[in-house]
Order: sequence, then C-alpha cells, then structure tokens
Amino acid sequence: MTVLRQSVQSSLLVSAFAGGLSVAALAQGQLAAVDKVFADFNAPDRPGCAVAVSEGGTELFARAYGMADLEHGIPNTPATVFEPGSVSKQFTAAATILLALDGKLSLNHDVREYIPELPDYGETITIRHLLNHTSGLRDWGSVAGIEGWPRTTRVHTHTHMLDIASRQKSLNYSPGEYYSYTNTGYNLQAVLVERVSGMSFAEFSRVRIFEPLGMTKTEWRDDFTRIVKDRAVAYSRTRDGAYRMNMPFENVHGNGGLLTTVSDLLRFTHNLETGELGGPEFLKEMHTQGVLNSGRTIQYASGLFIDQYKGIREVQHSGGTAGYRGFLTRFPDHGVAVAVMCNNGSANAGGLAHQVADLFLGAAIASDEAAPS
Repeated sequence: MTVLRQSVQSSLLVSAFAGGLSVAALAQGQLAAVDKVFADFNAPDRPGCAVAVSEGGTELFARAYGMADLEHGIPNTPATVFEPGSVSKQFTAAATILLALDGKLSLNHDVREYIPELPDYGETITIRHLLNHTSGLRDWGSVAGIEGWPRTTRVHTHTHMLDIASRQKSLNYSPGEYYSYTNTGYNLQAVLVERVSGMSFAEFSRVRIFEPLGMTKTEWRDDFTRIVKDRAVAYSRTRDGAYRMNMPFENVHGNGGLLTTVSDLLRFTHNLETGELGGPEFLKEMHTQGVLNSGRTIQYASGLFIDQYKGIREVQHSGGTAGYRGFLTRFPDHGVAVAVMCNNGSANAGGLAHQVADLFLGAAIASDEAAPS
C-alpha cells in the first residue's frame, strides 16, 4: 500500500443508505464518487480534508485525504482532529441553552446581569440577541485589527475580548433591529457560561455535552500551547504555490476554537434531531430563528443557519480559522448529515460537503426540481 493510499482511509460501513443500496453497492458507487470530490486534496504533498456521512444517526462512512502534517509526512485519517471554525458556535449555543433549561439564566434577560463590564447603552441586549447576532455589538477581532493587533498578531484571550467590548461607546444599531454576524456575542456566551456555572467553559462543555454524547476526541482550544493528540497542522498556500503553516495561535474560544473529528460532529448534529441530550425544549431553542424588531424572521437560529439547499430544508454552519475550514450540514427531512473539515486554507468545505450531499440526496433533489412551482 502506498503512502498516498494510506492517506485515504475509511471506517467500516455499518449501514446501507436508506435508498435500498447494499453495502457493496454503496462502497463501489457512492464511495468512489466521494473520493472523486476530494481528488484534488488526495496527494502526499498537500494538506487535505476528512469527510463523514450519516443517515438516521448511523455513520455510513468516514474518509480522509491528503496530509495532516507535511513536515513529518503524516496523513489525515478519519480520526484526525481539526478545528471547524464557526461550526463551533452551535456548541456554545448549546451550553448557554442548557444553563437556561437548568434555570440558571434566562435567554430574555439583560446580558449585563452576568457581564456587568459591558456599558449601559440605554437599551437591553439579551442573551437571545447574542445567540442570533442581533445585539448591535461590534466584532472584537475587527476592532483589534483597527487598533493594530489583528488576530494572529498576539495571543488574544477573553480578557482582550472583554476589554474591547467594554470600550464600545455605542451600538451599531438598536438590539434586534438588524442581523449582523459578530464573534463577540459568542465569546461573551463562553464567559457567561463560566460565570453562571462556576466551571470553565471547556469543563462545562466536556461534562454536559461532549462526554454524554460520546464525543471522545472533542475539546476546546482554550490553551493553544496544549498538545492535542492526532491534530492536523493547518496550512495556507502562498502566491508561489508553497504551503505555509497557518495555525490559530490564540486562546479565545466559543466563537470558534473547537477541536474535533468529523465523526464527533455527526454525533452532535444527530442529537439535534433526537434531543437525547437536552430534550424537546433544548431542540426548540436551538432551532428558534431570530425575529427582528420589524417582525421579520432571519435564517440564523442558535449557532445554526436554517435554510434550503436545492429546495430541500437544510440546517448548517460553515467555519474557518487560520488555515482550517469546516462545514456541518443536516437535511432533517431526509435524515442525512455531512461533516467536512480541512487543514487546507484553500478548501471550500461547504462546496465539498454539498457535492457529497448531492450523492445521497440525488433522488430527493430531482423530485423537488421536477415538482411544479
């Protein structure tokens, strides 16, 4: 077996797809097509990706392509740990909502009850505003860049984030007036969870989310110097075509910063169907889309985009941190979920995930496109 072939690994197929395909047919058909989707990343001289697909909560396969570590010649495997960037936000939202269900906080309360460092703007910013990106707070990373310390130029921490947020003299808009994506709201939630629970955000997540769901290779990057077993090095490509390391050397997390595998992502997204962890009210809050003051419903819920893909209902989020890329998507009406993560900054994880989804939603897509409008 060549090094290249070793870099493309698959878990055992434990189920046939619900379209009636046998395991053998799935292996010969869909898997070959999946390999083709990732062909550009399947080389011993470039960083790559991992992908996993589940149906009805059962993982059909997990495969990996390209290299996890170019310097040491280590290939990606289905068990490789990546950072999925803002895919992390749904985990932060889950922690916040679990505390609300515990009766420890209210999503409709003023966030200043828990984080008094924030200025009094004369208007109430609720925790729900943070969940939906409708708070009016500026993105702390953008402000840090204006101040001469863009992300990656120093080891940013939650202390830095809080300092920037506390110095924002006015809001971009009245809370609930508009939707404007900002990392600040999710970093504030991580701080809020720590203060309300009395545990570090990483520990709370481990005890309340990761361990109960069997996510054995998932943790937060709350200390970027910590050794993480099986972690892929992140790379970006320069103009001359060479790859250079591009790692997220920062300790802020909650907005991003999750360390995980494609299989662990599928475990979490399946729980967003079953509610085994959290129950019906948890599912309701996770999928409650924001409503602006005008009454307009936005696509963003609690760390999740509720949207459509080729006419099919989709729940998804993309992400990118330094040279990492990620995309986690779920098609509730068809029971299909796809997780893609890459350590190649040139990868379009969302595009790759949708190409894979097409292979398993083909009949549904064709049926929807053929339906009269």
